[in-house]
This record gives sequence, structure tokens and C-alpha cells, in this order.
Amino acid sequence: MTCSSHASVSCPGSAERHHSALKTRVIALSVPHRVRDTREEIAIAGMIGVTSGMAQNAQTPPALFDRALLHARQQRARAQGEVTFLLDRVAEDMSDRLAAVMREFHAPVDIWTPGDGLAELRARLPSIQRIALDVFGDEKLPFASESLDLVVSALALQFVNDLPGVLAQIRRALRPDGLLLAAMIGGDSLTELRQAFAAAEAECEGGVSPRVAPFADLRDIGALLQRAGFALPVTDVDRVVVRYANAFALMQDLRRMGAANVLIERRRTPSRRATLLRMAEIYAERFADADGRIRATFDIIWLSGWAPHASQQQPLKPGSAKASLAEAVKKAGKE
Repeated sequence: MTCSSHASVSCPGSAERHHSALKTRVIALSVPHRVRDTREEIAIAGMIGVTSGMAQNAQTPPALFDRALLHARQQRARAQGEVTFLLDRVAEDMSDRLAAVMREFHAPVDIWTPGDGLAELRARLPSIQRIALDVFGDEKLPFASESLDLVVSALALQFVNDLPGVLAQIRRALRPDGLLLAAMIGGDSLTELRQAFAAAEAECEGGVSPRVAPFADLRDIGALLQRAGFALPVTDVDRVVVRYANAFALMQDLRRMGAANVLIERRRTPSRRATLLRMAEIYAERFADADGRIRATFDIIWLSGWAPHASQQQPLKPGSAKASLAEAVKKAGKE
């Protein structure tokens, strides 16, 4: 396993430095990668940005993402050979979570999951309908009111421009006591890459370009589920830390996930070579382990909620309690 050297890079400039590309990715098992030349890595890196986010205003949500471009880049990644270790992890976890739900689903749908991510689940639920991201990236869902009893989605909702609106559409499409179960990238995902790019661009170019949009956090998602009208909303996070030989190897994986920069306000000119080299250097300086390999954080946010139904647990009405908490505390203190 080869680690890259870390010679100093001055900005501005075009200092030459060679990086050995990732030969194995460590998460649970080692996966082989093809070694690339430094210039090839930089050419790829100039196209990469890590994007995610959600609408900040449900009434007039800003268009953050070019979803038609997202479709094109996901198709390209699939043609070139997808990197699916995160999607595979989510698919396995989703199967386990659904197995714990003691009921049968007769009208399930999978919304926008990329590639063949939920193939195992489709084998278990042969009636599941799949809604793929279309070439226009449309966010309007084609479902009648109360027509579904299960909606699932894996690693797709982080690229939605109007997340409150999409959740509201899903809620309307679910029958009473229907279930939404989804996973999306959020939280502190790729915080290391975000910080390294910001520092390198500030140092080398005097400013920061919009490479990384903010990710939704756990509290954001929980609030949006409640706002959309879901009952019994639950959110949790699965943190995955993956190690790479260098930042260019990480960025190569992001490209092969179809996660290249699709921000509408993305930079349209190639990144400077010196900036990219400095970014990789800063990344290694700040986020490398003792063996020289760098860390990349992925936070997978899980969200679930039910369409309201009379059979579900309901909160008690204010003032309906038959015992006083204050009296119980006093009694416990005397004992």
C-alpha cells in the first residue's frame, strides 16, 4: 500500500509533485483501484465538487442543483463502473430495517435511488415500483393521493432542491399508516474535503468558489418530517469513515459515485493546478493518520415517518394526566 509524499507547494504557481493514486480503499475490505498519473488525477479533480443541501425556504426554495446534470453524471459513472460501497451499505441496512416492520406492503415505491442500489429489496418486494431520476431532473412525483403504503429512497434526497416539497408530496401519496424510510448524505459528510478546498482556494486564489453546498443535519430532517405531517418521525445517523491514499483518490471515488459538482453556481473554469496540489497537501497535513492515509467522513442520515392513522400511539391531551409529577417527586424524596 503506497502513500503519497507531501512536498511543499507555493501559491500562486504550478509546482510539480507526484501523487500515487489509491490502490486500496479501506472500509471493511480492500478494493483495488487503477493507478493514475498525477496529471490525469488533476484533470478529474477540476471537475469534482461535493454537493448536497436542502431548500431553506419552503415557499420559494432556491434552485441549488442542476438535476439534469446530476442525471448525466450518474449515467456516466454507471457506464465507467460505479463505486457503490456506500449504496451497498445503505441497501443492506434498509433491508434489515424493513424486516423489523411486521407487515406486508402491497404498493411500495423506490424514489430516485441511483443505479441498482436496492436490487435485493426489489427481489423481496417484487411489486415495488421504481421512479428513476429522469433526464430533466423533475421533482414532481407522479402519485395519486393515498396510493402508496411504502416509500423508500437511498442516497438521493441530498440532491433535491425542494426537500420540504418532496416530503410533502410523499406524505400525501401515502395511505394512512403508510411508511417512509429513506437514507441521505448529510451532517458532517466530507468536512475534511470542504475545509481543505476552502483553505487552498483562500490561500492560492484569494477567495472560495461554491464547490460544496451545506448538508442537512439531523435536526433539520426531523423538523421537516414533522412539518410535512408525518407521525412518529425518527432520524438517526450512521457515520462511516473511509481512508484513502490521498485526496485525489477520494475525488476519483466521488466522481464514480456520480457525485461530481452539480451546483448551479459551480465554477465553470478548470481549477488551477497549484490550488489542487495545495488542497491535497492541506488535506494530508490536517486529516492524515500516522501511516499517512487520509480520512473521509460520510454521515448517512436515516429518516422514517408514518402517515397518521388512528391506531398509532397518540400523545395525551394537556391536563389529562391522573397523577401529579410534582407529588411523585416529593413522595420519592421522602422515601
